[in-house]
Amino acid sequence: MAGPEEQQRMRDLEAKIKALKGEDKPEAHHYDDHHSQAQMAWRMVIELVTGLGIGFGIGYGLDSLLGTKPWLMILFILLGFAAGVNVMIRSAREMQRDGMAKAADSDDAPRGTDEGP
Repeated sequence: MAGPEEQQRMRDLEAKIKALKGEDKPEAHHYDDHHSQAQMAWRMVIELVTGLGIGFGIGYGLDSLLGTKPWLMILFILLGFAAGVNVMIRSAREMQRDGMAKAADSDDAPRGTDEGP
């Protein structure tokens, strides 16, 4: 039977192992990550719809002023769509950069890789 000193040493050793493994860290909730992804998805949808809406508004306004219905409206809707997609791509790159930074900061990230954005 182990004495009290050995039991204390074992408890100390187990505490050190847990500290090194990071078992005492509270786990991040899955729903936090899910909500941030949903927020990014809605942000992208809103950016695309905003681009289309602004393109429609500018095109319709110019068509009304110049009497060229529907040509400028079609042109500006396409330009608004292109601008919305451009902003969506920029947002996706930002989200990817943030994800890579989180992965690099976490303990689970592979060490020694030189992958860049």
